[in-house]
Amino acid sequence: MKILVTGGAGFIGSAVIRHLIRNTGHDVVNLDCLTYAASLEALEDIPDSPRYRFQRVDIGDAPAVREVFARHSPDAVMHLAAESHVDRSIDSPRDFVTTNVVGTCVLLEAALEHYEALSAPARERFRFHHVSTDEVFGSLGAEGRFVESTPYAPRSPYSASKAGSDHLVRAWHHTYGLPTIITNCSNNYGPYQFPEKLIPLTLLNAVDGRPLPVYGNGENIRDWLHVEDHAQALLTALEHGRVGRDYNIGGDSERRNIDVVRAICAQLDELLPSERPHAEAITFVTDRPGHDQRYAIDASRAREELGWRPQHSFESGLRATVQWYLENLEWCRSIQQRHADAARRRGLRESAA
Repeated sequence: MKILVTGGAGFIGSAVIRHLIRNTGHDVVNLDCLTYAASLEALEDIPDSPRYRFQRVDIGDAPAVREVFARHSPDAVMHLAAESHVDRSIDSPRDFVTTNVVGTCVLLEAALEHYEALSAPARERFRFHHVSTDEVFGSLGAEGRFVESTPYAPRSPYSASKAGSDHLVRAWHHTYGLPTIITNCSNNYGPYQFPEKLIPLTLLNAVDGRPLPVYGNGENIRDWLHVEDHAQALLTALEHGRVGRDYNIGGDSERRNIDVVRAICAQLDELLPSERPHAEAITFVTDRPGHDQRYAIDASRAREELGWRPQHSFESGLRATVQWYLENLEWCRSIQQRHADAARRRGLRESAA
């Protein structure tokens, strides 16, 4: 196939492209507008592949998006372009609506126009795969896990914008017949994640000897998924998923935020010893507004229908992630310097920061 990947210079999108080029015979067109969280360095040697093309285009630019479809005539779309940081959505919600809702609408319009012009056999093969988040389901109590039929209950501007984009994709399938698949994933971690998210932010603050901020009491729980496992799951869903079907993708690795931070500190005590244990730098800060208590994914459908299972345990994945960041501090410093304001923790609003 020729696959159009939106957001292919982002954290998850770049992992998808690395997987596609290194482990498959598919051609890839990377559509990305290169926001602060994008990193072409994450694609390493990929630009040298004859099966790879890059298009610097904003998904909200309708004429440019249509031109990409006309020029490359993709067999499938993997839509990962999105504003994705909850903290930032609290500070700048309109940006999230613009990219995640309006941008997805623009992409769907272009995809439908392209799909309807295809031959019958090409229409049979075409897929529009929309990549979303478990945060659209809201917050869980102490028990239970999200399944595909869990009602949507988004509670942050980010999750509300992603819920809106999910509903648009379903509407394009049911109203216009566009062959769509939706996946909702749990928290990703791994190489090349922009240092605003919990794991890389904690790790780099510890390396620099700074305080390690933890929201509230650190009791919020997330289900962690290694980005390479997610990339494999996304391709499996694209190739083998049923049209009109949703699939939850999770790592079966629930952890409290405080335990994740302490695990990073324990790794650094071994790999980068300092005069005092790194955990002594943990600092509890004012919780962000509307902080969901717990997310947990039931990925049974993906296991049973797609045959997918994560290959990384949280322990092995975190170890490899910590080692990667320690070995790639130059990349970390470079992206932090290029986007100094973006790399700080947000979500408390300026008056409460």
